[in-house]
Amino acid sequence: MKEIDFFIEMLVAERGASENTVESYRRDLDDFTRFIKKTPVEKISEKHIEDFLSDLKKRAFAATSMARKLSTLRQFFKFLLAEEIITQNPTHIIDSPKQSKPLPKTLAVDDVLKLLNAIYNDQKTPEKLRLGALLELLYATGMRVSELVSLPLSTINAKEFMVIRGKGDKERMVPLSTPAQKAVKQYLETRKFFLKKGQKESPYLFPSSSKQGYLTRQRFGQLLKELAVEAGLDSSKVSPHVIRHAFATHLLEYGADLRSVQQMLGHADISTTQIYTHVLESKLKDLVETHHPLATQNKKRK
Repeated sequence: MKEIDFFIEMLVAERGASENTVESYRRDLDDFTRFIKKTPVEKISEKHIEDFLSDLKKRAFAATSMARKLSTLRQFFKFLLAEEIITQNPTHIIDSPKQSKPLPKTLAVDDVLKLLNAIYNDQKTPEKLRLGALLELLYATGMRVSELVSLPLSTINAKEFMVIRGKGDKERMVPLSTPAQKAVKQYLETRKFFLKKGQKESPYLFPSSSKQGYLTRQRFGQLLKELAVEAGLDSSKVSPHVIRHAFATHLLEYGADLRSVQQMLGHADISTTQIYTHVLESKLKDLVETHHPLATQNKKRK
């Protein structure tokens, strides 16, 4: 469908959408076009959208996946309406599938320490030093795994702060912990080990022989799971995204405010960061029970 190509071009040119984002949008739109078959975009109605959502439900799609696909369709038809390709948006009055909001999976501080100890207790091979730098950076900054593996070598010029280029090509500055600085410094001494054969240098901090020229997300995820097994943890509960959640959760547990965490995670909207409010709610409850005068009086009465 040529309209999809127009939409994708707009995402890249105007919004600076990443390759992963573009692939996700295209998959959702391709799924929808297969369902409606050869129906022209100007003939697509609310009934088509509702039937598509019903079909997704029959195919046992989770409510979160259905909501994402509907969001893609909303943006697609909003674009078509703005371009005057259609005269009416068929998604306008369609309700999003109801979905629960599960708490983000995370790790305890002790579990993160077990992962790090599993690295540092081993021989300091180039692979271990690289994994140590990756994990320390991820846990120190909470950056997305795609941001981490593709970090430019020039990023390390700063010592106490790191500039991260995130979604929509937006830059944000995050502080870099002393352990992370030390881990990167140690890794840099063996970084040439990962350069392609015959390659003198690479623009990436974590170079590899992959098509992209840097360590892939999939390989890092695999290395992290292998490390979890070494550390005696359940590998199914350890991933780069879980470490990102641990970063945010632990910051809040130790007194950081939600706005600061939002900035460091690179969330455009504070509502996205609010999935971590369960941590704040627990802290506030403990604060009241510990320090409120009536709460302390009630304890004495008991």
